Amino acid sequence: MEIQIGGILGLLILIADVWAILNIVQSRVETIKKLLWIILILVVPALGFIIWWLAGPREGRAQ
Repeated sequence: MEIQIGGILGLLILIADVWAILNIVQSRVETIKKLLWIILILVVPALGFIIWWLAGPREGRAQ
């Protein structure tokens, strides 16, 4: 049972990290900032995603 829960949690973290990295790459921020955010997410996947979600660059949408 523990392996199944850990596997599902790991899969969710992987999906969230891939989504975050795609958003970072597509953003208009400077390349060095993109690189730093991606490194943070790759080094500490769950915590890096949470930090990016809370403190990452926000882009306003033009209407």
